[in-house]
Amino acid sequence: MGRAFEFRKARKMKRWGQMARTFSRIGKDIVIAIKAGGPDPESNSSLRAVMQNAKAANMPKENVERAIKKATSKDVSDYKQVILEGYGPHGIAVLVETATDNNNRTVANIRSYFNKCEGSLGVSGSVIFMFDHTCNFRIAKTGIDIEELELELIDFGAEEVFDDEDGVIVYAPFGSFGSLQKHFEENNIEILSSGFERIPQLTKKLTPEQRADMDKLLEKIEEDDDVQNVYHTMDETEE
Repeated sequence: MGRAFEFRKARKMKRWGQMARTFSRIGKDIVIAIKAGGPDPESNSSLRAVMQNAKAANMPKENVERAIKKATSKDVSDYKQVILEGYGPHGIAVLVETATDNNNRTVANIRSYFNKCEGSLGVSGSVIFMFDHTCNFRIAKTGIDIEELELELIDFGAEEVFDDEDGVIVYAPFGSFGSLQKHFEENNIEILSSGFERIPQLTKKLTPEQRADMDKLLEKIEEDDDVQNVYHTMDETEE
């Protein structure tokens, strides 16, 4: 198993957090996808992907419909996707993906979390190079030979394919998302969910006390309504 497998295993129980927060973040993703490519999932591959994720998260149909209606309203604010970078306590690099309708508010809030936890918000480009930008798919296992699938998907950019209790997981570079999505759809391979992640190239082990310091910062950031994802270089694997 490779880096993507270990990354997913370590983060699996921590992703998204509470259900209400999950639905809120998917709702923002729906708005962003529709603003960029229109409300028809047949012609908007990004919207198709978000709706698959909504289904995987058991997001109620009425919540999805409400988000779509909101996205097509002229009164809804446009969300801007902004990446913020910095260092937490004990030299841990942190990358924060946000979707905000008020950039000044978001930057001020994130900076305050870093400052309160003995960290510092950095400039653009200060830590992003430490992470590989990847895409991932979770597909149904039905009738799939994983070894054969892995050989097949190499031509479409796949770097890791592994079995997971929730399905077959495929990781590839960010730029391979479209070709993989198209391949799965054309071959009637059911996509259960998909998304993007930033995997740290190197991680740093901390003592339990140091990890507690870092966890305080991560908790504050993840609870912010403007935050979509948080990535860091702290080693999360269990001994």
